[in-house]
Amino acid sequence: MTDSSSASSLIIGGAASSPRAPLPTLPPLALYIHIPWCVRKCPYCDFNSHAASPVLPEQEYVDALLADLDQDLHAVYGRELSSIFFGGGTPSLFSAEALGRLLEGVKQRIPFAEDIEITLEANPGTFEQEKFVAYRKLGINRLSIGIQSFQQEKLKALGRIHNGDEAIRAAGMARQAGFDNFNLDLMHGLPDQSLDDALSDLRQAIDLKPTHISWYQLTLEPNTVFWNQPPVLPEDDTLWDIQEAGQALLAENGYAQYEVSAYAQPGRPARHNLNYWSFGDFIGIGAGAHGKLSHPDGRIVRTWKTRLPKDYLNPAKSFQAGEKALTNDEMPFEFLMNALRLTAGVESRLYPERTGLPLESLDEHRREAEQSGLLQVEPSRLAATERGQLFLNDLLQKFLS
Repeated sequence: MTDSSSASSLIIGGAASSPRAPLPTLPPLALYIHIPWCVRKCPYCDFNSHAASPVLPEQEYVDALLADLDQDLHAVYGRELSSIFFGGGTPSLFSAEALGRLLEGVKQRIPFAEDIEITLEANPGTFEQEKFVAYRKLGINRLSIGIQSFQQEKLKALGRIHNGDEAIRAAGMARQAGFDNFNLDLMHGLPDQSLDDALSDLRQAIDLKPTHISWYQLTLEPNTVFWNQPPVLPEDDTLWDIQEAGQALLAENGYAQYEVSAYAQPGRPARHNLNYWSFGDFIGIGAGAHGKLSHPDGRIVRTWKTRLPKDYLNPAKSFQAGEKALTNDEMPFEFLMNALRLTAGVESRLYPERTGLPLESLDEHRREAEQSGLLQVEPSRLAATERGQLFLNDLLQKFLS
């Protein structure tokens, strides 16, 4: 899950003087569960993931997750869970028995919405595929399969441990296991990747008929192997050609872009993601997990949990590593940098509902963004133009003092 807490020091003009009202209604509530172990750490990965030992501490970690959740129950305020997302790491390394005990424990503490979406991140390896049927029986109804590429030389460059054939089989096995809703994660802009290479990967993914495709460009992030030993990536012109041709190919095949790197068939956007980008609430449990929780009095608090698994499992240490209540100055940027990632933006009314601040506090900067061609001139919505989506940082800068 993307962490936006690093932006909290940015100031929005005019917001500090605006009174913040108690929230009229609390936003939908989701749950993010972090499983921090992988078979091997990929050289591009900057998530909180750690190479797994031969035997994972499943029992102990599930116990810790439920105890962690107990400490956040005060912020539920009678709401039900609209979605659950198991992220990692590689959550599919855990047995169905362990995940089943965890889900049962969560349900005993917080009621599930009747149509709850429960997503599990999984890798294409045969070991994980064998568990798909058992996961589906638990009530997990959506998979997110980390393909990245179908081409062996690209998978090797990315440090992935599966091959292209396993990736193709994983999609088939997901469907056979009863998953009629699944995502494929795919990267572009890979080392030495040509336009034809990228489109070949994308066509293969489309042929597997997932309901959702996450298609995003490889970036070099600090504290990764690739940051310290950067591979040769395609030139900017090639990257632009890949982006344009890939988006056209996805649209031709019925995948509508609803977020910067997310494409879905009609009615199939990830509800967990939509809640996140529309400034909904989520409890985050697990090593390094982040959360965002609203309170009826108007307080909105971001939390983050102890990062290292050994510390998270240490009874002498606290699950929570820190928390921060968002100030009036921080609130507008926090809202907009999420909402404006959605290609359709959000209804303007959501701003006062989710922040407790009047919509009028944005007026001056909103007009400037509209005049620059970065924000749509549409009173009932806050949405970037096509140009604004390409230059999202420039658009957000318009709202700074």
